[in-house]
Amino acid sequence: MRAANRFSVRGRVVTSHEIIDDAVVEVAGDRIRAVYPFEPERQAGAAPPYRGTLLPGLVDIHNHGGFGHRFDETDPERARAAARYHHRHGTTTLLGSIVTAAPDTMVAQTAALRDVAATGDIAGIHIEGPFLSGKRCGAQDPRYLIDPDPRLIDRLLTAADGCLRMMTLAPERAGFDSAAQRLTASGVVVALGHTDADHETFRRALAPGGTGTLVTHFANCMPPLHHRDPGPMAAALVSAAAGDVFVELIGDGVHVDAGFGALVFAAARHRVVLITDAMQAAGLPDGEYRLGPQPVRVIGGVARVPSGALAGGTATLLHCLRWAVVDCGLGLVDAVRAAATTPAAAIGATDVGELRPGLRADLLVVDSDLELRAVLRRGQWVA
Repeated sequence: MRAANRFSVRGRVVTSHEIIDDAVVEVAGDRIRAVYPFEPERQAGAAPPYRGTLLPGLVDIHNHGGFGHRFDETDPERARAAARYHHRHGTTTLLGSIVTAAPDTMVAQTAALRDVAATGDIAGIHIEGPFLSGKRCGAQDPRYLIDPDPRLIDRLLTAADGCLRMMTLAPERAGFDSAAQRLTASGVVVALGHTDADHETFRRALAPGGTGTLVTHFANCMPPLHHRDPGPMAAALVSAAAGDVFVELIGDGVHVDAGFGALVFAAARHRVVLITDAMQAAGLPDGEYRLGPQPVRVIGGVARVPSGALAGGTATLLHCLRWAVVDCGLGLVDAVRAAATTPAAAIGATDVGELRPGLRADLLVVDSDLELRAVLRRGQWVA
């Protein structure tokens, strides 16, 4: 039997709870074997070079594509190309997200992503729609929005064949409760979003009393927070602060202001999940693109559908992590939790999101400005 590849990476190690200024991460095969402070006498041979700051591989649970490729297609190779773009830029684990479209199209897209998940290029599938609010549809195509349909849910679950990890629904739509229960029973995370629900409806749908355990791109595509009409945002923040749910935050500097981001981190702390909501244009110049059935125009790095609604992001998750640190004033340890540890926990991914023995050997080497130097994924350096 061939021996597992073994090597060490040395640097300033950032975990979800501390920073070790000079430490070693030992890798054996595709797993982390050990993490410990550097001591010259502990090294069997020559000391490994100090490479910079070492972060866990980042985890993006809401991602529609990148570098000209989309997850909402029926060609698995194009979806793999989108995943590889994000792998190269530090997101070593991600879900492939699809948006509202005709039912047959969504089923076909789900089946294609199942094949991509089977090869490990993505960690699973996120379906955003079609059971969403028409009033808060954002970039979702309103022509295809419907109330939860048990038959369509069963078709999607069959097409995913165990790879559906998360689905976003609006809790005010008729049939939400039974749909959410069906998804939960199948091991799918029920996310609440694209909603015009009032405070009480949204609060009831949240865990622990309800089925919703995550809020999709918090503050976007939902009523604004108001002191006499607190709406879903207040319900979500209270539940997140209590440790009952997670809230996604698009950290691209476009979807939410840094001052608002600082507020969310202060209120929900370790329940905030940084996401990109990246779409096809991520990594490419301004121009004409698509998100699901809708055309998208990107100007100045900002993507919009013809209605004027924002149509996803064009940033990487490492960019979002820098935004949290530099613009929101978040400490690096907490930012790493939000971009790696917490999103992994939100979807029940137990072998990623942290630099800890036994977990997958996913790590980033970055410089003092959090600019990327190298990516290790599953124990292999990514070109």
